[in-house]
Amino acid sequence: MKIKELRSLSTEVLNSRLSELRLEYAIEKRKVVSTGVSSKKVKMKEMRITIAQILTLLKERGAGI
Repeated sequence: MKIKELRSLSTEVLNSRLSELRLEYAIEKRKVVSTGVSSKKVKMKEMRITIAQILTLLKERGAGI
């Protein structure tokens, strides 16, 4: 997601999106560890970046994580 799109979302939506992304990232990471091969390296990188952006926005807003 673009940072502009993330900024327009409410804190509750950001928190739910963060939970979804963390779960999805953990599942993908587990697949890589078990098989040793990842066909979604780019997607995993994008997920990490989006998680960091959401955490930054929540920190800026003063919302506890």
